[in-house]
Amino acid sequence: MNPTPARLPRFRYGILSGALLALLSAPIAFAAPPAPPSLSVQAQSWVEVEPDQATLTARLWENTPAVSSLEDTDNDALGEARERLENRASELIAAMEELGLERRAVNAGSLNVYPDHVPAPRSENGDQEMMQRTRLERPFSIELTNLDQLGDVLNALIGVGVNALDGVQFDLQDRDAATDEALVKALEKARHKADLMASTLEAELGHVQRIEETQSPIFQPRMMAMRAESDAAGSGEQGDYRPGTIRIDAGVNVEWTLKGPDAPDRQDRNVAAQE
Repeated sequence: MNPTPARLPRFRYGILSGALLALLSAPIAFAAPPAPPSLSVQAQSWVEVEPDQATLTARLWENTPAVSSLEDTDNDALGEARERLENRASELIAAMEELGLERRAVNAGSLNVYPDHVPAPRSENGDQEMMQRTRLERPFSIELTNLDQLGDVLNALIGVGVNALDGVQFDLQDRDAATDEALVKALEKARHKADLMASTLEAELGHVQRIEETQSPIFQPRMMAMRAESDAAGSGEQGDYRPGTIRIDAGVNVEWTLKGPDAPDRQDRNVAAQE
């Protein structure tokens, strides 16, 4: 007699009881509550501030006499050129100190030495030979925390015979305060827009759900190009150096919940605004 048919009902019973047990032990799934309506606002703002610091860059240089490209520069000529350069550098520093600048405000760069090629006068047959000389150069940077001194400093630099004025960089002594102000203004503008939209739609703002920067405050010092002109030095005129303003932009995106019976009830339950 085959025993398999006698055990089959018991096997089926085991399957049914296991399925029933799994069904009873499974957690009951509840539908998630609908998300509250929200309002997302994007705003940008900026501040314009007047710089209160400036850095001037200038250069002094001396050249050795030009010689034929086949000749080497005389060591004595190099020494004399360096001595002249160091004397002029000392005069420049002394002129800055006479204006009341501290020594640490004048930064004298390292000595640079490099070859310089210049054309010689043309010969009778029209030929022109290239001559070579050696240039010894020292860069200077001067930091000002009183911009009223800018004109006097520029005139003093020209007075000591500076060879090049490379420009003026206007800056702020406290950058963080200016960037914070730009960010606060962007947040205030976002709140104003959110209040206006909510009141127009007869809703009420709830708590803030999300805040993000869409544009971090960026600070860029303002540059003013300059040149040392012999005519300006001879005229003795006081130039008008207006630094203008520095603009700092900031942007934010803020999301609020909306509450109250009159809150907008759309399918996506969201209201968004961008500027």
